Amino acid sequence: MIELKEICKIYTLKNRTYHALREINLTIQRGEIFGIFGESGAGKSTLLRTVNLLERPTSGQIFIDQTDLTTLSPVQLKKARQQMGMIFQHFNLLESRTAYENIALPLELLGTSKEQIQQKVSTLLDLVQLGTYSHHYPSQLSGGQKQRVAIARALTTRPHILLCDEPTSALDPKSTLSVLTLLKEINQKLGVTILLITHEMDVIKHICHRAAVLDQGRLVECGSVIELFARPKSEITRQLVQKALHIELPNVIKQRLQVEPDPAKSPLVRFTFVGDDSSQPFITTLVQKFNITINIIQANIENIQDATVGFTVCQLSGNHDAINQALAHINSTSVSAEVLGYA
Repeated sequence: MIELKEICKIYTLKNRTYHALREINLTIQRGEIFGIFGESGAGKSTLLRTVNLLERPTSGQIFIDQTDLTTLSPVQLKKARQQMGMIFQHFNLLESRTAYENIALPLELLGTSKEQIQQKVSTLLDLVQLGTYSHHYPSQLSGGQKQRVAIARALTTRPHILLCDEPTSALDPKSTLSVLTLLKEINQKLGVTILLITHEMDVIKHICHRAAVLDQGRLVECGSVIELFARPKSEITRQLVQKALHIELPNVIKQRLQVEPDPAKSPLVRFTFVGDDSSQPFITTLVQKFNITINIIQANIENIQDATVGFTVCQLSGNHDAINQALAHINSTSVSAEVLGYA
């Protein structure tokens, strides 16, 4: 559906070059909700805006349904963009127009008849659950309601793709959940492919099927949301997940940790389990089978894509051979064990 090949974006400012995107290769399947996560300055907005060529890449190709947008004429590109809706962090509504009129604007610009506009806008207002707010101006709407109007406006041309630029970062937690639920419903009901960028891992966790992590213009990791949260491959992803899920070690423990094994110290281990593993008494099994002592330092359970993902940090004490055997046993199962250090 969407394929980015070797996308680079370079800005030149006062004879200095800045690499906003570096050799991005990414494929997004039809009908999925795909998230791009990264901290401020990672290049998320630039990458999103290259998809519809609001930002033309310095080099690389952008394929939508096997058509390379970078080769299209202005007229052809305008037509292709009608298949891509877009919503923004701050809604971009016209304050002088009602909710109805804001949604109708793209149809008016396309020369759609008043009868068709009325039919389409009424349907979209019902879809975003704002049927009774059609004559309200943006100043009379909450942040969540404004974003719903923006979503309806983005859907007026029946796009196959919806590009979302930080769609919830200006919203309170309740409105955030409401908007994400709406986007999920639109994906399921209309089959719209959704590509969103965010700096909030909770957004990725709640709505996305797959996601990618962007750092300093580079794509560092890509995979299913469960894999990214439960088994991150890159150090930057690991740090972001720990921060988002509040499973970072307290500083008082970090300061005591040492990297190298020490006979006088005990290993601190993070266990990660997914799905049915969360209901298994693996700590009890280790204690009974290997005659070691396990002290639980930290634990957290998350529900991600209808699967349970759990994290437990434990300190293992006892005979060193028995501890090594216990870790080997865990690593032979679907539960993963990561030695964080020794304390």
